[in-house]
Amino acid sequence: MKNGFGVFITAFIALGLSWCGFVFAPVQQLGTAKQAAVLNSSDTYPLQRTGDAALGLQVYRANGCAACHTEQVRQDGVVCEVVLASAGKNPVVVSNLVSALKLTGLTKEEAEAASDKITAAGGKAETHIIPVGRDISRGWGLRQTVAEDFLYDYPVQPGSLRAGPDLANVGMRLPDANWQLVHLYAPQALVKNSAMPPFRYLFEVRKIVGASSPDALQFPKDFTAPAGCEVVPTPEAKQLAAYLLSLRANVPLYDAPFTPR
Repeated sequence: MKNGFGVFITAFIALGLSWCGFVFAPVQQLGTAKQAAVLNSSDTYPLQRTGDAALGLQVYRANGCAACHTEQVRQDGVVCEVVLASAGKNPVVVSNLVSALKLTGLTKEEAEAASDKITAAGGKAETHIIPVGRDISRGWGLRQTVAEDFLYDYPVQPGSLRAGPDLANVGMRLPDANWQLVHLYAPQALVKNSAMPPFRYLFEVRKIVGASSPDALQFPKDFTAPAGCEVVPTPEAKQLAAYLLSLRANVPLYDAPFTPR
């Protein structure tokens, strides 16, 4: 009896600690999360998705897009860059000094020292924060992905495999709705040797009777619709494209700072 009670207490404590770690702690961290302030601005981030973009998340989920794409840009750190804003009243002196200084790829302390030297010479300098990392160098994002990016998403679809590129900022990289729709219908028409399967069941191929539909896809020159037909996206295709275009992690935040170009 005594051993049974001890086993019960041990199991209760183990399960309680697990619940605290996997349920209670995340709820405390993210369950009451609110919009974050954009650095150096009165704006807040993110804005809630509405209309087709909100419905598109469910289409994204239903079609298993998270199996091949992530929505999480990784970042190794940040470097600083000192930019001359004004040469002041001693342009020759300041120009010579700037030419002699290293102004890119600096630590915070190095950037402050370089900025102080320019200021002492009569110029004016600005220090820019630049995130660095493989994902950022690929052009997949301007900064690392943080929890705020998923504030209004349910379910959250960060993904874990990159058979295709990361999509966290795809709405900034590829903002053309027709491009997104053509890519869904025929990926290889836009991306040579793409491994992405076509999602043609999200489109309707129909004969052209009279005038073409204003929603018909506009294909590149080396790819055409079947003869005498047009390809028209279904509502689900439009919703998915709208969701992809809404993926824009393009503002600096307190926990993911950068200086916009």
